[in-house]
Amino acid sequence: MTPAARLASAIELLTDIAETPRKPADAVASDFFRARRFIGASDRRAVSEHVWAVLRAWRRLDWWLGGDRGAASPRLRLGALMLLTGTSLAAVEALFSGGRYAPMALDEGERAILTRLSGHTLAHPRMPDAVHNEVPDFLSPLLATRFGADLADELAALARPAALDLRVNLLKTTRETAKAALAAAGIIAEPTPLSPWGLRVAGRPPITAAAPFRDGWVEIQDEGSQLAAALADARPGMRVVDFCAGAGGKTLAMAMMMDNRGHLVACDVSAPRLEGALKRLRRAGVHNVERHLLVPGDKWVKRHLGGFDRVFVDAPCTGTGTWRRNPDARRTLRPEDLQELIQRQQEILTQAAKLVRKGGRLVYATCSLLAEENEAQVSTFLTHHGEFAARRLADIWPFGAAAALPLGTGPYLSLTPHRHGTDGFFAAVLERAP
Repeated sequence: MTPAARLASAIELLTDIAETPRKPADAVASDFFRARRFIGASDRRAVSEHVWAVLRAWRRLDWWLGGDRGAASPRLRLGALMLLTGTSLAAVEALFSGGRYAPMALDEGERAILTRLSGHTLAHPRMPDAVHNEVPDFLSPLLATRFGADLADELAALARPAALDLRVNLLKTTRETAKAALAAAGIIAEPTPLSPWGLRVAGRPPITAAAPFRDGWVEIQDEGSQLAAALADARPGMRVVDFCAGAGGKTLAMAMMMDNRGHLVACDVSAPRLEGALKRLRRAGVHNVERHLLVPGDKWVKRHLGGFDRVFVDAPCTGTGTWRRNPDARRTLRPEDLQELIQRQQEILTQAAKLVRKGGRLVYATCSLLAEENEAQVSTFLTHHGEFAARRLADIWPFGAAAALPLGTGPYLSLTPHRHGTDGFFAAVLERAP
């Protein structure tokens, strides 16, 4: 594809994303490229880079374009971003040529707007802090309270693209062997600094087409997610439930920790997600996992009261910790979403706690950076469930107290992009009295 054709495809994809605001951008992109298999891998990456760059700069582009709640057109956003990041007006006009496979030529109004922006940069001293930081207005005070003096560094880290991390499947190989196999496939990877199972890949190579992925030796999983799963300390022979399993990323990690021995139940309210998990489980060689679809009126929890050594709750949340890879979530998150999620998290925790045996552990995790979804939720739960107590991270970290030190000195696992180079993750281990 020519640069102009890539730009035209990026405009199409941005239009699809804008027209489905409650659907994650990566899911929209997946559907978009699946319907256009003629677009090769390098072109897909180039188109995606255009689109994700716009999503990362959404509020700043709105500010420059005078947009009302995102009303500026995708083509105008792309043109403005190119100008504000150093492309000349003449070069932008050349790409919007109206030629074959290229975007339509700029009209008089678009040209006037872009001419006004020429010579400026994305940042401007008059921008409100929330706009400059690409944060919804209602979250600004919550994040400021959460991070204090580190706010600027944390928000800057959230604005950068995330690393591509892999989790090595120890059921099939070792980290060094997987690293060598990836190198043989032309993919350079180095051990992650915090997870003993992780590899960090340079660039954005086609991982899913490589033999180590197809053979189940590696899974795509952020290092922070790996560490959250490790906190469950699921061991061979245990009875474990992943209560909000989704597509099974943490289920896979816990099955590996259990060495395929014991009983692991992956629960979710979405049949398609559980179906997707089945494919991953088979590829990884996991055979100790049962899947269960939770439906309204389900008696499954009642039938399994106190039946599990470990209950892992990867709760639905705002996903603020994943903004590096899901920047579109910034523009769609509403105040009512947070309140609804807080209520839902409390309900899920209450249900999941019923499954924990005496002396067993409930692990509560989110990919949120907000205290309202993390520490405050744990505090509320413990207030109403006196039979549970929080365990200190250093006392229960499965790889030893020394390995827990880089993860923080507090009682909980609390990871951030700036301090740890991972997605933002929170996890608490709540142990039921014997």
